[in-house]
This record gives sequence, structure tokens and C-alpha cells, in this order.
Amino acid sequence: MNDNIEHAYQEWSKQPNLPENIVLDLKQLKNDPDKQEDAFGTFLSFGTAGMRGIMGAGTNRMNIYTVRQAAEGLASFMDTLDEATRKRGVAISFDSRYHSKEFAHESAKVLGYHDIPTFVFDDIRPTPELSFAVRHLHTYAGIMITASHNPKQYNGFKIYGEDGGQMPPKESDLITSYIRKNSDLFAIHVKPEQALREAKIMNLIGEDVDIDYLDNVKTVNIDHNLINTVGKDMKFVYSPLHGTGKVIARRALEEAGFSNYVVVPEQTIADPEFPTTPFPNPEFPQAFDLARKLGKKVSADVLIASDPDADRLGAAVRQPDGSYQLLSGNQIASVLLNYILSAKKKAGSLPDNGTIVKSIVSTDLAVKIAADYGVATNNVLTGFKFIAEAIHHYETKHDHTFLFGFEESFGYLIKPFVRDKDAIQTVLLLAEVAAYYKSQGKTLYDGVQEMFKKYGYYAEKTIAKEFDGLDGKDKMAHIMSELRDNPLTEFNGHKVISHADYASSTLTDRDGQQKPIDLPKSNVLKYWLDDETWLAVRPSGTEPKVKFYLEVVDKNQEAVDAKLASDVDALDKVIEQLVKN
Repeated sequence: MNDNIEHAYQEWSKQPNLPENIVLDLKQLKNDPDKQEDAFGTFLSFGTAGMRGIMGAGTNRMNIYTVRQAAEGLASFMDTLDEATRKRGVAISFDSRYHSKEFAHESAKVLGYHDIPTFVFDDIRPTPELSFAVRHLHTYAGIMITASHNPKQYNGFKIYGEDGGQMPPKESDLITSYIRKNSDLFAIHVKPEQALREAKIMNLIGEDVDIDYLDNVKTVNIDHNLINTVGKDMKFVYSPLHGTGKVIARRALEEAGFSNYVVVPEQTIADPEFPTTPFPNPEFPQAFDLARKLGKKVSADVLIASDPDADRLGAAVRQPDGSYQLLSGNQIASVLLNYILSAKKKAGSLPDNGTIVKSIVSTDLAVKIAADYGVATNNVLTGFKFIAEAIHHYETKHDHTFLFGFEESFGYLIKPFVRDKDAIQTVLLLAEVAAYYKSQGKTLYDGVQEMFKKYGYYAEKTIAKEFDGLDGKDKMAHIMSELRDNPLTEFNGHKVISHADYASSTLTDRDGQQKPIDLPKSNVLKYWLDDETWLAVRPSGTEPKVKFYLEVVDKNQEAVDAKLASDVDALDKVIEQLVKN
């Protein structure tokens, strides 16, 4: 084992007053050099999306010391700002995971040592409400302690900017540089919480912000008469998957007039063990197992679930045979978009300069829907902060009106009083859309099929290849390098007609002609084929994975399913070859 790793382990082991969970973890690592190497061989990566990792002892783990290091980086950066800006302070929220509240309070104690005010939620709250709180309280920054939809072993630390979106790259890079300067994790100062409370530097918030957030959420629904006549009696199931949605979503639904829904009781307990599902992720069918049972029992039209920090949302709809069909993130986004635009057109409130914003790896079905209503589409890099930046631009320049934003990974934003994915807003609008189709004797799935018949049948698949261990980053970099050195010219019998390298900001056509891409540089490759298929490759910003995205389109469901299956097989072979190389 590396001497540096052994030294780091020993340094941690001899520290006084270590938390009990850290002491226990160090004992378990004592005779396991491989795990020691993983825990102490590097530092947790801190990027534009913050940091996320397994909880435990070590520099490559989420614990109070790495959290303090991140908070110290933010504090050191804020110390360079003018006093009025610095004194606006930081809003802090946390989810239902192990140590989330502790990490939130440790962050406040570090910031408080720098005399930076904090506004800490009194209990678990959703990520979108933290985004709202930053804007509502006019703080300079926000911290959200969450690992979103990851398994129970994980936690994370996300920093938000003053617009309520994730901290922009420029400021995030500066904060990262300050984080790295504080390499001695045990030398970071904290101030006692009681002293901070007495001095009103650390302040608790809760119901006061809830009320204002919910007042804004009330503006999301479009057809209140529809809710009053059909929605109030429509039966659907909601699950917060043991997370923060239990706090706000139920109040939002009831205040909107949806009074006939039921919750999954076992998953309405804020339990950090996530005992009913190992992956509390509404992208996964397993997350709906209990909702399906309850749905069949009460004859629910729709099943809706939000992830533990309530920024992502998934849904399943009842079929004629009584089973439930899980919708993809792209399908949910498309049916929401179609309803928003048609309802606004019907009401005469569709603006002439309307635009939607989506990530470059999200469905082109939305592009067709938007164009049909005379609405523009703005494609941005993956990461909701880029959608937030676009909204800020529209509000500043007054050249477009934001109508909807989404990412294929089950994240949607309807109204921009929040600048991140918002499952609370989405659960209200999705329930309204379900009521709209129910009023016509149809389901949400029927709505999706109607769109397919009109615009083409779309299907997609995301394959995530994991690369754990210290050499994981090198393997991921090698795959991207291999694709750049040997660009795809064809895929599964179809020619590549153009490809984009977002790291060099260039779009290259089949003749080799290049055009610039007006987006920030990012480590993403995308290929367009001659049959409207596209393929994209990008390393995850928060997990040790390379993600391969595939979208196909065809004339009917049978054809598109067959095309997707064939392309997935071809993609598996491409991935296998890339890993071998």
C-alpha cells in the first residue's frame, strides 16, 4: 500500500474527538488496504454540481471534515466579496439521509466562524425550495445537503448561486480553488452553534418560507375549473420515496384542489435506510412496486413518485388491462409541454417570443411539439444550471419568454420562481394533465400515443457504464479520447451525417466542414445519423460513470421498438470495444 495512504489513515486514526461513525469506519478499514486506498487515495471531486460520495472516514468520503472543507471554500470565497454582499449570507437545506442535518449545521458553523449569516431550514425540505429560498431571502448563496436519488450509502453537498441556480462555473471554479487550499481538514475552524444562534448569525427558517413557496406553486396550474370538476375526484397515488416530498407536495396538492389522491404510507416515512427500495429513483420501475399494489387496490389512474430531495419526478399510468406503464422522462416532459402550449393557445396567452429550454441529450420530440406551436427551442448543456442561466438571460434581455425547461433524467421546471428541477411544481401540473385526459375518457398514456401519431414515434435508452476505483477517472478519460481519435462514421448500418465535440465547440458535417457551437465547453460528444437517430456520450458530473444516450424515431410503435432494440445491441458492442481498448 502507498505510504501516503497509510500515513493519511494513521493521521485520521489518532485524531481526538472523532464522531462515533468515523471511529467505527476506521476500525473496519484497518485491515483492508484496498478500501483504505479508495477512502484516502484522493479527495472527493468538487465540480460545478458540488460533490457527492459514499459516507465514511477519509478524504474521498462524505463526512463532517470534507463538508467543513467545502463550506470553508465557500466562506473563503465570500470573504473576497464586498461586505454588503457577504452579509446577505447563505440559505441551507437538507434531505432525509443519514448525517444530512449534521452536515447542514456543520456548514453553518464554518460559515458562522467567518461571521457569514446563515438561514437553515428547521427540518428536511426539497431542493427546489432551497432554490426558492435563495431568491426569496436574497441570500448570496445556498447549500443543499443531498445525494438526490443515489442509494442510502451516499450523501452530497451542492452550492447554489444568488439566482437560485447551481453556482455558475466561474464562481464554482474559484470556490474549488479555495477548497483545495484547505488541505488540513482538521484545522478548519467552527463556531459553536449556540453562540451563533444567540448572535443571530445562524437563523432557523421553515414555515415562513413554506407559505411563500406554496403561494408561488399555486400559479403552476392552468385550468382551475378542470381541477374543480374532474381533478378533485380523480384517484391517483403519490410517493415521496422516503424523502422531502412528504413535507410540501401533499400540502401543494390539497391547496390546489386535488383531494382524492392517496399516498404510499410506507414510503411517506422519512427513512434514511430507504427500506422499501434500494434505489430511491423514480426512473426505476422497482421504485413503483408499492405504488402499483396500492394503485390496483384503489383503481388509481396515475402513480407519481418524487425522489428523496424532490427535484425529480417519475410517473406510471394505468393501462386497459389494469397494469401500470412507466413513462420515460422524455415522455413526461413531452406530454407536459404539449398540454402547456395547447392550454395557453386555447386561453390566448401563448406569447409570440415563447421558448423552451432542454438539454442536448433530451428528446427531439419536444422540438417538434414546440415548433408546431411557433415556440423556439434552446438546447443547452446537461445540468439544470444551464437552464437557469438561459432563464436569467431572458429576464435580463427580454428577448424570449420562458415556457418550460427539462432534462431527460426526470427533471422539469414549469415556473421560474425556482431555478432548478422542481418535482413539487411538476406533481401539480401532471395531475392536471391527467385530469384533462380523464375528462376525455383517456389516460396520460393515451396522450403520449396521440403525440407519437402526430409527430413520430420516439424511443430512447441511456446506458451508464460504471468505472469505480482510483483509476476510474483515467478509464473514463481514455474512452472519450478513443472516440475523439477515432470518430464514429457509421452506426448499425447508418451513416453519421454530423457530429459535435462540445469540448472543442465544433460541429463537423460528413464532408469535414466545421462550424462553431455557441455553448460553453463540455466533455460531450454527439452524433446524428441519416435516419434521425442520434447518439451522445458524456462522463457523469457526479458519479463515476460514462453515459451513452440513444434516441430513435420511426413510423409506429412496433417499428421504433425494433429499431431501438437493434441499436442498443449495436451500442453495447461499441461500448465493449471501447472498454477493451
